[in-house]
Amino acid sequence: MTHPARDQWAQWLLHRRFGGNPQQQKKIEERLAQIRDHVLQRARIKAEETMLDVGCGDGLIAFGALDAVGEQGTVIFSDISQDLLDHCHTLAQQMHMLDRSQFLQASAEDLSALASQSVDVVTTRSVLIYVKKKREAFQHFYRVLKPGGRLSLFEPINRFAFSDSASPHRFFGYEIGPVRPLIQKVWTSYRRAQPSQDNPMMDFDERDLFTLAERAGFAEVHLELQASVVPGGAEWDDEDERHRWETFLKSSPNPLAPTFEEAMQQTLTAEEAEQLTAYLRPLVEKNQREERSSVAYLWAVKHARTSV
Repeated sequence: MTHPARDQWAQWLLHRRFGGNPQQQKKIEERLAQIRDHVLQRARIKAEETMLDVGCGDGLIAFGALDAVGEQGTVIFSDISQDLLDHCHTLAQQMHMLDRSQFLQASAEDLSALASQSVDVVTTRSVLIYVKKKREAFQHFYRVLKPGGRLSLFEPINRFAFSDSASPHRFFGYEIGPVRPLIQKVWTSYRRAQPSQDNPMMDFDERDLFTLAERAGFAEVHLELQASVVPGGAEWDDEDERHRWETFLKSSPNPLAPTFEEAMQQTLTAEEAEQLTAYLRPLVEKNQREERSSVAYLWAVKHARTSV
């Protein structure tokens, strides 16, 4: 079920990324919980501190920090989506955590609503991939932190993870040689939504993140890169097989992109869509793909003595 009243960010985070499959939702949430724990561990949050979660989304990181800051601490939920902030506000109210929660509609590259040196910790997850002005974002992260404040973030490195999308023989990890002309048509829908020449998802890697943190002024910077190439078959169990194609059809890789079903509808004739489905569906159902993943965790500390 979709919610037309919600903006594209809320629709994707709360619905479209799961493809309507509860099992897929559970797998994604389990994976995200591990990311949350890593980000918070490196943030080293203490009781009574103020934490800013930039691009809070559905509140994964921010809600995980509420217990850490304690009754005298504060977590600021920040996002460009008012719909997602409203969603988080409702959850915080249900959890009886509103007294330690604040909500700010702002973009990562413009946190001017927050005073300089006003927070102890800044966290963010999978946000910079949507930010064109990454340098400005890091400058704001640094500015709002108190002396000795900490930054902890997670970002996918899509230059590696989606390098197969540029290959004429792969589509989201699946070999598509026999239907390459049809896939090229489908790709036009994705490129229309996210032009490659102006795509912030692909304009950086882990070295750029490190450099941006240093140039922003952080005195101490650490980065951990995790990269892997894994056959997809090990991820699924037998019970999932009958749901895989429907999930693939209904899923969108990110808030700006169409689902595969929408991309076919926008670019293929009914006959072409049937031909592509006949080839690709068995591969998806058997999960005969290669999963590429590259992610970076970065954590940094602002100098304890600074005037900025």
